[in-house]
Amino acid sequence: MTEAYVIGAGQSPFGSFPNESYRSLFATAFDRALASVGTGIDRNRIDEAFIGTLGVGGRQLGLSGPAVTEYIGLHGIPTTRVENACAASGYAFRNAVTAVRAGIADLVLAGGYEIMTDMSSDHTKWWLGVSGETEWERLSGTTFAGVYAQMASAHMAAYGTTIEDLSRVAVKNHRNGAANPNAQLGFECTLEDAIGAPTVADPLNLYHCCPTTDGASAVLVASEKVANELDEISVRVSGMGASSDRVGLFQRDTFTDIPASRRAAERAYDDAGIGPDDIDFAEVHDCFAIAEIMAYEDLGFCDRGEGGKLLRDEVTHPTGRLPVNTSGGLKSKGHPIGATGTGQIVEIFEQLRGEAHTQVEEPRYGLAHNVGGSGGSATVHVFERMQEGVV
Repeated sequence: MTEAYVIGAGQSPFGSFPNESYRSLFATAFDRALASVGTGIDRNRIDEAFIGTLGVGGRQLGLSGPAVTEYIGLHGIPTTRVENACAASGYAFRNAVTAVRAGIADLVLAGGYEIMTDMSSDHTKWWLGVSGETEWERLSGTTFAGVYAQMASAHMAAYGTTIEDLSRVAVKNHRNGAANPNAQLGFECTLEDAIGAPTVADPLNLYHCCPTTDGASAVLVASEKVANELDEISVRVSGMGASSDRVGLFQRDTFTDIPASRRAAERAYDDAGIGPDDIDFAEVHDCFAIAEIMAYEDLGFCDRGEGGKLLRDEVTHPTGRLPVNTSGGLKSKGHPIGATGTGQIVEIFEQLRGEAHTQVEEPRYGLAHNVGGSGGSATVHVFERMQEGVV
């Protein structure tokens, strides 16, 4: 099995862009990914592409992957659209790494896109809801905020997690996002702002929920052969894990964690030959504030029920022992569904290359955690910084 390396990564700005299309946003992300390869790489060397999208609003549901690669000039390569709700491009990246590890391809494009802001809020809620259990959740009126509110209520009842803990997620991630020029909500907020915001689905309020977003991201995954040609810092994909679960929250045995995240993390750590204590920083799926707190626990960063304490002790702040969501996370950077997974990897790549907007001090291992729906799917990838010019 050959090793897989990330040699380039880029994203478009995240936000609302009425004058852009999914193709033009993806072209921006792809051009930035190519430009991030310091010594350059010819796009014609790309052997295959995997593109993640939910297809919010129904645009180009059929053949949207080839529609994107055709637009950026990748003619004739095999292109696969990947749909796994919010984990779509996390799984697209997994497929790209698998193709390289298997020796099928030497250079693979993984990415994703979504346009979400060109329709009414009611229509957007409908499209988001199709990633939950359709018959018993969406058609009965349950929103994703409502599903995660049930998780938050259960976690608070079981472990004493507080509104202040949820709000600390928002304060931290908005502070990080304010330094990121690609962030949709690039402003800071106070703890008082976050605690006192209007309720969305009790106990979650506006500052506990990520926005709807337009955006795209792209990552170049290369074999050892290609990575060896580049005289620059290499980022190795050390560990890969994924899992699926029951789509409906009501079908699971627990409301206080996401078993798919836990299983994906265990597999990624086993693949990398390390444990959670070795991780220097992470990008986790904070679609709602409670999701980040549960991620700390599911990924093994703390014991069950102690996620809030990591925030109170500022462990996950940029200067803490384990910085989390230095990009601003979904909460501040934004959540264009199909682009989120590889968007997280853009931040991992920049951190390990020492080029991030909120830079962690000398990281070696970074982790990306991407969840589909309320936990029906999840991916976890571990990345390692290698020496410059040495693979």
